[in-house]
Amino acid sequence: MNTASIISKVWNFCHTLRDDGVGYGDYLEQLTYLLFLKMADEYAKPPYKRKIGIPEEYNWESLKTKKGAELETHYISLLRELGKQKGMIGQIFTKSQNKIQDPAKLFKVIQMIDGENWVMMGADVKGDIYEGLLEKNAEDTKSGAGQYFTPRALIRCMVECIQPEPGKTIADPACGTGGFFLAAYDFLLGSRKLDKEQTRFLKNSTFSGNEIVPNTRRLALMNMFLHNIGEITATETMISSNDALIADSGTRFDYVLTNPPFGKKSSMTITTENGKQKKEDLTYNRQDFWATTSNKQLNFVQHIRTMLGITGKAAVVVPDNVLFEGGAGETVRKKLLENTDLHTILRLPTGIFYAQGVKANVIFFDNKPAAKSPWTKEIWIYDFRTNIHFTKKKNPMRYEHLKEFIACYNPGNRHQRTETRSEKTPEGRWRKYTYDDIAARDKTSLDIFWLKDDSLMDLDSLPDPDVLAAEIIENLEAGAESFREILEAVNGE
Repeated sequence: MNTASIISKVWNFCHTLRDDGVGYGDYLEQLTYLLFLKMADEYAKPPYKRKIGIPEEYNWESLKTKKGAELETHYISLLRELGKQKGMIGQIFTKSQNKIQDPAKLFKVIQMIDGENWVMMGADVKGDIYEGLLEKNAEDTKSGAGQYFTPRALIRCMVECIQPEPGKTIADPACGTGGFFLAAYDFLLGSRKLDKEQTRFLKNSTFSGNEIVPNTRRLALMNMFLHNIGEITATETMISSNDALIADSGTRFDYVLTNPPFGKKSSMTITTENGKQKKEDLTYNRQDFWATTSNKQLNFVQHIRTMLGITGKAAVVVPDNVLFEGGAGETVRKKLLENTDLHTILRLPTGIFYAQGVKANVIFFDNKPAAKSPWTKEIWIYDFRTNIHFTKKKNPMRYEHLKEFIACYNPGNRHQRTETRSEKTPEGRWRKYTYDDIAARDKTSLDIFWLKDDSLMDLDSLPDPDVLAAEIIENLEAGAESFREILEAVNGE
C-alpha cells in the first residue's frame, strides 16, 4: 500500500471514531499505544530479534486473538500493566486509558495497524502521518492541545537561523510534542553527510527535553520514536516529566530551542481547610536567577540562560510582556543584555498560533562568559507583524513567508548584515539598534516599532473581513486572559 493510501486510511478511521465522540486527541493516544505495540512486535521478530521487555501476555499477538467484550477487558488490563514497566514502555503507557468504548471499532483499528509493516516504512511517512494528526488535534479548540503545538514553519525558521552542528546537544525545557527536536533532526540529516559516530550521537544523545503534561509527553516520545529518534529498548527517555524550572540540573547544552507555555504566571492549586480549591502564585526561589518572580515567561528566560554552555546559543518564543514589563522584567532584560549577546528579535504576526490572544516574538541570544562590559553591542529587529495578516485556515503562515527574515538574519555569518530600513526606505522591516539606544529607553524596553500601520492610515487598505475578525478575536482573547488573571489575583483563586 502506498503512502497516500495509508494516510487516507488513518484519517478516515479518525472521522469514523469522531462520530462516536472520540476526538483527535483520544484517537492519537490510542494510535500511540497500538502503534508502539505493533512496532515492538516487529522488532522482536527476525531479522531484529530484540528483547523489548513487553510481557508475552500483553504483546501485540494477545490483542489480535480477542474480540468483543473480551478484547475490551484485555486491552484495559494491558494498558494498566504496561504503565508499570520501566524505560520507554512505561513512559509511553503512563496513566493510559482506553478511550474507544466500542470493541468492534477498537478491533478495526487493530486490524488497520496490523495490515502494515511499520518498522520497514520510512520515518518520513510515519512521521508525516503522526505530525498531521498532531496538527489536527491542535486545531481542535475543544482539546486545548493548541498550546502545545508551535507552527512548524516558525520552528523550521528558528532552526535554520541557529544552524545546529553535528555532535552537539539540543534542549527544549518545554518540548510539547517535540517539534523543535524533529526540525533540528531533519536539518542535521539534510545539511551534510554524517559519519557513523555522528549518526549514533544524533539518534541517541543529541536531544533532551522536559514536558510536565503526561499526555503531551507521551505524544512527544512517540513522535520522536516514529521519526527514528531514540531506541524502543531505551531504559531512559530523552524527555523528563520534571518541571524544568524547579532546579538547575547542572547539565549544559550547546543549543536551546523552545516555545515555553503561554500565560504570564506560574501557579499551583491547593485545597483549603474547608475543602475549596484555590490557586496560589508559584515563585521559584533559585539562587541562579537574576530576579525572583511568579512570571512564568521571565523564569523560563532565566532558566534557559543557565542551561546554556559558555558558547551556547538560544532561540526562544516569548510574549510581548517579556520585552516591556517593568520590575523583574526590566531586571531580566538588563542582565540578558549584559551577560549574553542578545543580537536578534523577530516580531511575530498574530493569527499564527492555535492558542488565541497571543502576541509573541522570537529572541535569539548567545551565552557568554563573565565580563566587565555588556556583551550585547547591537540588536537587530525584524518587524514581521505590522501590516502582516494571517489566519489559521484561509491564509496560514508558511515557511516561504519567513525566507526574507532568514536572509536578513544571515545564518552563514550574522556579523555581516545590512539594514533594509533607511531614510529612503522607511518601510524596511530590518533595523539595527545599538546597546546605548536600548539602555536609554524607559525600562530598557525592547518593544520597538517604527512602521506605520496602514489600516490606521487608509480605509482602502483594510484587510479582508475574516482577517479583521480573527484579529479582533485575538485582541479580545488577550484582554480576557488579562482580566482573568486580575480576577484570580483578587479572589485568590
